[in-house]
Amino acid sequence: MQKGKFIQTVLLTAAAVAAFTVPCQAESTITGAGATFPYPAYSKWAYDYNQETGVRLNYQSIGSGGGIKQIKAKTVDFGASDAPLEPKELDESGLMQFPMIMGGVVPVVNIKGITTGQLKLSADNLAAIYMGKITKWNDPKIAADNSGLKLPAEDITVVHRADGSGTTWIFTNYLTKVSKEWKEKVGNDKAVEWPVGLGGKGNEGVAAFVGKVDGSIGYVEYAYALQNKMASVMLKNHDGKYVAPTAENFQAAAAGADWAHAEGYYMVLTDQPGANSWPITGASFILVYKNQTNAAQAKEVLKFFAWSFKNGDKSAMALDYVPMPDAVVKMVEMSWQKEIKDQDGKAIWP
Repeated sequence: MQKGKFIQTVLLTAAAVAAFTVPCQAESTITGAGATFPYPAYSKWAYDYNQETGVRLNYQSIGSGGGIKQIKAKTVDFGASDAPLEPKELDESGLMQFPMIMGGVVPVVNIKGITTGQLKLSADNLAAIYMGKITKWNDPKIAADNSGLKLPAEDITVVHRADGSGTTWIFTNYLTKVSKEWKEKVGNDKAVEWPVGLGGKGNEGVAAFVGKVDGSIGYVEYAYALQNKMASVMLKNHDGKYVAPTAENFQAAAAGADWAHAEGYYMVLTDQPGANSWPITGASFILVYKNQTNAAQAKEVLKFFAWSFKNGDKSAMALDYVPMPDAVVKMVEMSWQKEIKDQDGKAIWP
């Protein structure tokens, strides 16, 4: 199957993940909510897992902020967030987190006559666009980096997330690292006071806005850019090289991640060094309670993620995500055994 058709199938199937019609061999349903960033991969894994085991996954793609709220409210079995929680917040909430997958956030544009990979943006120019300081596509600062590319004298329409979003957290984390003004005036969070622009709900909403509005720029997880045939840009990375968003370049950014020494698996992968590193790379995390009142249900959740670690790499890579390295998977599963307990203090895993 061609990659575009594969992605389309996964994303069209995603809407039905919460209500599979496949006959169940088991009655178990796992519930989760949160990040839209990994949703295409989770949807594919959920479908394949259901086919193999009969267990359903009801996952609400509502954004990382919503996922954190729902797991803290104990209305779901797990939460999902692209913004890692700091160790202090994990401890205060009785939660543990672990990385499930890595991928890239990608600026996408809708400019007549410009296709994927043609437009180059420096970190300074991307920040200035989102600050509302560069307002035309033919601005001399953009033109200086795009010799030979015909840029229109068209207003730039900025599109951003309207909901609390881990994708926004990754994007604004990057802007905070590369722009002192952004750091001082806007900052890094799942939701910020945007200087300019239109808000779309979810990666889906941002993709839809950019697809409809001429002269627009937005940011989405890479699978959404591919699915919607959007024109992604080249970004100047930490080493001063213009790079394209690809799985190989996401992997290059993730290569130096020292998960073994990351307390609570807190890890940020933006603006990493390396000639090929994509500068807006991030991991997506799962949140579960350390102390479980329903040990059998908690084990079903862990069984799904263990299956996904073992069997989901191929489908994840087909969607241009980066699977977690085997060594990290082993660390994560050892963490489950050590940290996740039933009401009697006994390990739930394996």
